[in-house]
Amino acid sequence: MVKGNETEPTDFTLLGFFPEFGHIAVLVPIIFLIYTAACTGNALLILLISLDSQLHTPMYFLLSQLSLMDLTLASSVIPKMLTNFFSGWRDISFLACRAQIFFSLTVAIAECILITFMCFDRYVAICKPLRYTVIVSPRVCLQMAAMAWAGGALTSLDHTAFTLHFRICSPREIPHFFCEVMAVLRIVCEDISVYEKAVVVTSILVLLLPLSLILSSYVVLFLTVLRMSSPKARSKALATSSHLCVVGLYFGPGMFIYVRPGSAKTPKLNQGLFLFGTVLTPFLNPLAYSFRNKEVLSSLKKLVKQCRDRIITVS
Repeated sequence: MVKGNETEPTDFTLLGFFPEFGHIAVLVPIIFLIYTAACTGNALLILLISLDSQLHTPMYFLLSQLSLMDLTLASSVIPKMLTNFFSGWRDISFLACRAQIFFSLTVAIAECILITFMCFDRYVAICKPLRYTVIVSPRVCLQMAAMAWAGGALTSLDHTAFTLHFRICSPREIPHFFCEVMAVLRIVCEDISVYEKAVVVTSILVLLLPLSLILSSYVVLFLTVLRMSSPKARSKALATSSHLCVVGLYFGPGMFIYVRPGSAKTPKLNQGLFLFGTVLTPFLNPLAYSFRNKEVLSSLKKLVKQCRDRIITVS
């Protein structure tokens, strides 16, 4: 809206996380260290899977996609948050805010879809082992990854466009450490009750539906495990229980933020859950899913040995 030569501002101000917390200067370096470790672990996992032919299997391909999503999610939020803290400059442009909403939503939704596919992969590997290579072929893996990314991007595109087309109240201060949909909606000057219902419906489709499929597949999986006669096969199958920990890491915060009744009234809890999802989850994922795996550790030792031999040869 134009008044004379003045135009309405389009930039936003990020109030940051826990403004009343008196020890932010202690918390921020910890976040930086965890973020660095998360980027290193996920990048290393992607490198190992791409270089080692023994890891060229459907499960590890999907794991590499999950690590790529973790990197994208953390890097779309944490660097800007750290920059704002160290520079003292809390403003974010309209385009940068739109990009944050789009990329964070895209990756968060894509991760939920991908984890559902990963559970399907484990279900087929244990319950239908003789048909595994036919059902989960390399082509199917590519299709699953493409569906996850496309589903996340298309859903995110709609919500990004809808969220930012509403009229924003001055002083355009977002009570969060990044541009998050629910936080932006809190400073909208219009009636958004219909759109809030659409967000709930999307949350049910993205969170509750995949989670119900995952839990159902694990019930069938564990029943199959109980019928196994070989102790070795049973212990190998039960090792997939760590996947449930990853499911909890990804779906838990989302359920509390978007599905829990009255979540809009607990912004501090929501910020803590977002901090957990964007920093700790990407950090814990490689540990829970891969670096406890003998195949991945063997590949890591092989890579370290090759690098050491090359250094010795050059020197």
